[in-house]
Amino acid sequence: MGTLWFCLVAVMLAVYVVLDGFDLGAGIVHLFVAHTDSERRMVLASIGPVWDGNEVWLLAAGGTLYFAFPALYAASFSGFYLPLIIVLWLLALRGMAVEFRSHTSGPVWAPFWDAVFALASLLLAVFFGAALGNVVRGVPLDSGGRFFEALWTNFLPGPNAGVLDWYTILIGVAALSALTLHGALWVAFKTEGEVSARALHLAQRIVWEVAALTGAITAASFYVQPSLLHHFAGHAWGAVFPALAILGLAGVVWFSRRGNERNAFLSSCAYLLGMLTSAAFSLYPYVLPSSIDPSFGLTVSNASAPVYGLRIGLIWWLIGMMLATAYTAYAYRGFAGKVKTDAHGASA
Repeated sequence: MGTLWFCLVAVMLAVYVVLDGFDLGAGIVHLFVAHTDSERRMVLASIGPVWDGNEVWLLAAGGTLYFAFPALYAASFSGFYLPLIIVLWLLALRGMAVEFRSHTSGPVWAPFWDAVFALASLLLAVFFGAALGNVVRGVPLDSGGRFFEALWTNFLPGPNAGVLDWYTILIGVAALSALTLHGALWVAFKTEGEVSARALHLAQRIVWEVAALTGAITAASFYVQPSLLHHFAGHAWGAVFPALAILGLAGVVWFSRRGNERNAFLSSCAYLLGMLTSAAFSLYPYVLPSSIDPSFGLTVSNASAPVYGLRIGLIWWLIGMMLATAYTAYAYRGFAGKVKTDAHGASA
């Protein structure tokens, strides 16, 4: 049951990154691909009906994590207290920017909320990437399953590392690049005219940066956490996950060159899924490794809830996920097609 719930949490987090990732990416790129107020409204309209629904997957994943792995939830939310508070503020500011931008106008407030939306989206991408880097690298868990990390120390991985070091910053930059690509492809897919063309051109340029950073973070991860390579070597079938990421990235290049915006975006989804499932596969059975002593790490065995609770919870989880999936499918089906703006710049 612990392994099953590990897989379910990993899938939920991957779905969140794919869905809310293009929201973040749209926020990152909208100042570059949209030059007028009407064009920026078009970019906001491309995520308007779905962005808050996408964040439900983050809340659901957090709730599932709390239920299935209470020891991990307790350790993470105490040890990562400061970064989590920063993330909560960034999520709030991003939501405020989206809503207030639609209800205010004028030469001051509209550009202000545009800047807040872009900056909050950018920093969220970096912090989410750094969070993943901390999980892969490991944190200073003690024998009691507790730890504390400063925001930074000497920027070097090791037992006394902070939340930010050269490795987690590298992962954060890679996440920023990947979500920028993801968002640009979404904007190209959902908009038309000059905005779509600029977004597709941006994606065609940044995809090579994503490819280079993918190679860099792969090599750095094997250096910082050698057990990752050993896990792949001992379970050859796990190569399907990085293969999915490689094929997804190749698909982005292939389809974007041919102007196939839909398939280029779907390829970006495959790339993100491949990268995240590769990280989850390489970490198993750890849910949070220890940088002090591997035996102190939290695993699916010592961090999970009692088996009986996991079995009963699975029933309610299936019901909840069917409802969430049905709503997501309904929302995206009703949001099919490209967004447009009328003569007054209002989205339609």
